[in-house]
Amino acid sequence: MLEALLNFEILRNTFYTGLIVGLLAPLLGTFIVVRRLSLISDGLSHVTLAGISFGLLMQKKYTLLMLTPFHTGIFFSVLGAIVIENLRHVYKSFQEIAIPITLSIGVGLSVVFIALADGINTDIYAYLFGSVAAVSRADLYVVLVTAVFVIIVITFLYKELFALSFDEEFATVSGIRAKIIHYLFIIMTALVIAASIRIVGVLLVSALMTLPVATAMRLAKSFKQTIIFSIIYGETSVIIGLITGYYFEIPPGGTIVIIAAILLALTLLIKKWYSAYIYRG
Repeated sequence: MLEALLNFEILRNTFYTGLIVGLLAPLLGTFIVVRRLSLISDGLSHVTLAGISFGLLMQKKYTLLMLTPFHTGIFFSVLGAIVIENLRHVYKSFQEIAIPITLSIGVGLSVVFIALADGINTDIYAYLFGSVAAVSRADLYVVLVTAVFVIIVITFLYKELFALSFDEEFATVSGIRAKIIHYLFIIMTALVIAASIRIVGVLLVSALMTLPVATAMRLAKSFKQTIIFSIIYGETSVIIGLITGYYFEIPPGGTIVIIAAILLALTLLIKKWYSAYIYRG
């Protein structure tokens, strides 16, 4: 694959994007899991699919449209994130209901837009399951800008995000502007999910945000360690998954998730064996 990376720009774009996504998805995923919002990635990914389907429809009907399905997917994802946060404020006692509401709307819109675009084609298939040859230079730049934005925000608001993740009431009493940070966090999540879809696809993006975190939580002894281990597991899954997908000529989304699941299973087994060994000793 090294020779192909040197010869084909589109493969380099995919590999670089994969490395960025392997960093961002577990990074935000750690906060998402701690907040018990793991399903939000599923909700936003299906809203993103609606945006992608809309973009494909517009491209088919209006060939001069400058926006690509990737851009419309990002727009819909951010819009869906804002809707979820507003619904969480409306249903304060049942905040989790905001996610299935948004997911259902996303699926419904996707079906309508795909039908109007005369069904599923190879383009939408690549968005569903990821592709090693779907990332353009422009897409890479969008993902790179997203990464810079997310890293800057987390760097400067780490303490606030940490406090809100573990004890929102105490954080609010302490003077943290919880509402603004909640909106900012969920918009970042939407951007990362939209960026990840090019690599892992709509149907599998949530796995990249949760499996590395679940694996890291079995080993880490602190929140920062969980973030670091999650990123290591995420990058390992993406790199091995992309290489495997390239050689077997299959969508990388599936291989990335399988590798992440194998790492989780191995970690659980090793942890269990180690605990049994210590207990016997």
